[in-house]
Amino acid sequence: MKNLSTVLSVVLLAAVAVLFYLVLSNKSASSEPEVASLDSSIDRISGDLSIAYVNSDTLLSKYEYFKDISSDLEKKRAKLESEYRNRAEGLQREIQNFQNTAQNMTMNQARAKEEELTVKQQNLYQYQQTLGQQLVEEETKLNEQLYNAVSGYLSEFSGSNKYHLVLTYTKGSGVLYADKRLDITDEVIKGLNKSYLQSKGVIPTDKTDSTGVTK
Repeated sequence: MKNLSTVLSVVLLAAVAVLFYLVLSNKSASSEPEVASLDSSIDRISGDLSIAYVNSDTLLSKYEYFKDISSDLEKKRAKLESEYRNRAEGLQREIQNFQNTAQNMTMNQARAKEEELTVKQQNLYQYQQTLGQQLVEEETKLNEQLYNAVSGYLSEFSGSNKYHLVLTYTKGSGVLYADKRLDITDEVIKGLNKSYLQSKGVIPTDKTDSTGVTK
């Protein structure tokens, strides 16, 4: 599930592109004879924007939905690995048994058994590849569901709180500094968890919107 931070970080790149476009558009549309400085253009634009950010590492560590789907994925991975291990150990026993009894077989019997074991080895390899692909597809699907859950919530949350941009921030991302006053992580986690637990029936549903604001 670590891929989620990378997926969410695409929003940051898009936001930077939007700001860059707005700066250039503002600059070219100006009727002033003097070219405005980049800093003053950014100041004018940022004055009209309300920006916040969410720490994706913190969100993933505290979001109950992410914990649940991570646990489910890990259980499925363990189950598939156990199934593969049982098949591999069974084949290994067959190979060992053949090695121990080959001297009692005719040449044709031994050759037929070797061919049979070769086919089983190939099938086991294909089975391993299939299991790996299943896990990749399952993780991709869960990442998409998680992304949609977070982005869908933030869409309504941002509308209610008048945010134009909500960025993701994590250590190692392209953001070198972020003012803590713009950090809405705790508030977003609280709302996400409330919405998720209500959907599971863990806590009663009240007359609230998806942002947790009582109507």
